[in-house]
Amino acid sequence: MLLILLSLLMASFLDTTAAQIGVCYGMSGDPRPSPSDVVALYKRRNIQRMRLYAPDADALNALRNSDIELILDVPKTDLERVASSQAEADAWVQNNVKNYDGVRFRYITVGNEVKPSESAGSILFQAMQNIDNAVSGAGLAIKVSTSIDMGATTDTYPPSNGRFTDEYKNFLQPVIEFLVSKQSPLLLNNYPYFSYKDNMNSIPLEYALFKPTPVVNDDPYSYTNLFDANLDAVYAALEKSGGGSLEIVVSESGWPTEGGAGTSVENAMTYVNNLIQHVKGGTPRKPGKAIETYIFAMFDENQKGPPELEKFWGMFLPSQQPKYDVNFS
Repeated sequence: MLLILLSLLMASFLDTTAAQIGVCYGMSGDPRPSPSDVVALYKRRNIQRMRLYAPDADALNALRNSDIELILDVPKTDLERVASSQAEADAWVQNNVKNYDGVRFRYITVGNEVKPSESAGSILFQAMQNIDNAVSGAGLAIKVSTSIDMGATTDTYPPSNGRFTDEYKNFLQPVIEFLVSKQSPLLLNNYPYFSYKDNMNSIPLEYALFKPTPVVNDDPYSYTNLFDANLDAVYAALEKSGGGSLEIVVSESGWPTEGGAGTSVENAMTYVNNLIQHVKGGTPRKPGKAIETYIFAMFDENQKGPPELEKFWGMFLPSQQPKYDVNFS
């Protein structure tokens, strides 16, 4: 009995550890701190995971032997090249992954929010296959995936009705089959802020901020926040598309401090701190299963936009001073 209890406690510990929050490192700001200073800030604040949207030699060198786990994107601008031949994909992995000993690569995400209607949409799956072959050929054990957004789904209320749109269903089907065969997660950019902003007459702000709110029933599930409802709608869509075994990693989530309806420092602070605590416990469809989640973003990015709110997702100023208090514990 004691051994059983110890094993259960250990499993619980591992699940909580797996929920360690990461933070997305955007580089579209000027001024911005040096990558070595940024890595030092991650370590001071006990942020153990990072997402980097494109290979950057200075950032990758700064990450060597830091013990920070990394999601590295193959940016859209590289998709045509890596899809064009296995040799190009091999070179990409060699130059941006294999050459950086001491960097803890967790996932490679091929494309971010690639849409079926984009030119990149027709080559995404081939690019994923080529990058995965390159990773295997280099003797690396790194999961390869891609990142979608909530725009890929429809009928998300109630969450059990969630399905991929007709356009995305055909587009994502080979991707889902690939991820199932590799036991790799699907990455999802999950922003309750946008759902709230676009439906302010029907979605209470409290429901988006993890504050006490009337329960939304979706028998047999009950929802107290929009983050879980969004996430479970995508889980429901995956089940309808043969991806019921997949785990979802939330590769972006956050709240802007200005630039649009519902934006404020107070709302951003409330959302981010509640998110960090909430993802330790799972969703109604996946209870007790910690949710690996990456906050967007470390810094404001004043070179983005329009819209104006694209500039204001950062938790820290370029001086590395916090814009608001965040407890990463």
